[in-house]
Amino acid sequence: MDNYHLVRDGEEWKLRKQGADRSALTFDNKKDAVAESAEFMRRHHGSLKIHGEDGRIQEERTYPRSADPPESPG
Repeated sequence: MDNYHLVRDGEEWKLRKQGADRSALTFDNKKDAVAESAEFMRRHHGSLKIHGEDGRIQEERTYPRSADPPESPG
């Protein structure tokens, strides 16, 4: 499964495949970035990690949802 990260880079938000040098998509604001990245992931499948402005992961989504790993106890 491919991993993608949505991160802030200067004044832009970028969707980047883990390990890639170039961004798959670039946005002016986070709201549009999250919406368009979700649409991109529905077509490409994988894990989307959404980072906050501080760089920390705020949320992780798996596309398709059926590929989400089962919850582990504890």
